[in-house]
Amino acid sequence: MSFNCRFAPSPTGPLHIGGVRTALFNWLLAKKNKGKYFLRIEDTDKERSKEEFKKQIISSLAWLGIEHEGEEYIQSKNISKHVTVAEDLIKKGFAYACYCSEEEINEQKEKCKKQGIPYVYNRKWRDAKDLQIPKDIQPVIRFKSKISGNTIIKDLVQGERNISNSTIEDFVILRKDKSPTYQLSATVDDHEMKITHVIRGDDHMINSFKQKQIYDAMGWEVPKFAHIPLIHSEKGKKLSKRDNASTINDYIKIGIIPEALRNYLLRLGWSYKDKEIFNLKESIDLFDFQGIGKSPSKLDMSRILSINETYLKMTEDKTLFNFLKEYVSNFKEPIDKAKETILMKSMKFLKNKAKTLEDIWENAQYIIKEKIVINSEDIKLIDDLSKKIIRDFVTEYEKISSLTREALEPVIKSLIEKHKTNFKGVGQPLRIALVGSKFGPGLYDVILSLDKEEVLKRLKLII
Repeated sequence: MSFNCRFAPSPTGPLHIGGVRTALFNWLLAKKNKGKYFLRIEDTDKERSKEEFKKQIISSLAWLGIEHEGEEYIQSKNISKHVTVAEDLIKKGFAYACYCSEEEINEQKEKCKKQGIPYVYNRKWRDAKDLQIPKDIQPVIRFKSKISGNTIIKDLVQGERNISNSTIEDFVILRKDKSPTYQLSATVDDHEMKITHVIRGDDHMINSFKQKQIYDAMGWEVPKFAHIPLIHSEKGKKLSKRDNASTINDYIKIGIIPEALRNYLLRLGWSYKDKEIFNLKESIDLFDFQGIGKSPSKLDMSRILSINETYLKMTEDKTLFNFLKEYVSNFKEPIDKAKETILMKSMKFLKNKAKTLEDIWENAQYIIKEKIVINSEDIKLIDDLSKKIIRDFVTEYEKISSLTREALEPVIKSLIEKHKTNFKGVGQPLRIALVGSKFGPGLYDVILSLDKEEVLKRLKLII
């Protein structure tokens, strides 16, 4: 069986992390089954749709490596087809014009609210033989939903779902200005695009029941539905765009790399045995509907950082340096070209204990900055003994002709013995002088990464 999947975001805001996961699941299933994955921009909400959000959606998915087939499918370009289908539904007796005024609809809603029941349109114009059409009201077009019986959807994730047709109202498919609603546009586009599998959040379940009725009315083949559980915030509530770290840009800003975020989202609601880290080939080969859970997933920032840390360590140094350059170009001051060679060579230790690209950037500040600034707390640690240790180190360091770890280790060891201290007693003042903080990369890595003259200049400045 062929697999045609799609991700259909609305460009009304930045791409939500839940949407990213939906796109990923669609993409993986299409890839695994040698099918096609399409990106559809649902931009029929003219007031809220923005070109900047459309560009952000496309660039974010590309950053994550989720590439769609051909050009983006722009929904607003197909409105005439949506309207034609609505007219066909009227001719076939599956839709009708509703002339209820806004006041009437609001009265119905208020009545339901007082009775404590959900609002369902009362189908006043469904059989309008005895009603006089008002001249001053533009009608909406409503779909004539089934009143009796049940509808069943065999969901690929949630299992068989069965609801009474009486719970589905006669929903609007064309507004007063003849613009199509989501229910109509999404159904027509999925049919036109030959979508075989509709994979989306389980908050769309009721939409699937409505859209199935349109498919049946038009005599179209119904796609297979798969509704994946939503993502909840760390507090256990439904994740919204107002939450921190709810959009993909929130992760890019703190220096999460694409492979790590993709791996995290893969595991957010899907599992394969007890495996945690998946390369791209494994992600495609192993992904299936059976591994998707039925319960909501909870966003866990500590887990994201942990996976990112793993990927930083696994990433080849040159590739990681390119990630850092891209990150810096977007969010930090540009790196001096003259420092790039040193930074590239230092990647192997700058990434130690780093959870994000921002951490690597912070670890590299002693290389990037021309002048080291020592904070007031750390400068207090440079007492008379510390200065003696630094002086003695300078004396011995100047004698070394070939700088290697093997050449430095005896010098540090002799200072520990001479001043009756330990590695911290020697290493801490040297690190503060060279890095500007008692925290930072390993002492030997710091010394060997800097030019010999630069090391001496920084140490002599302290003493």
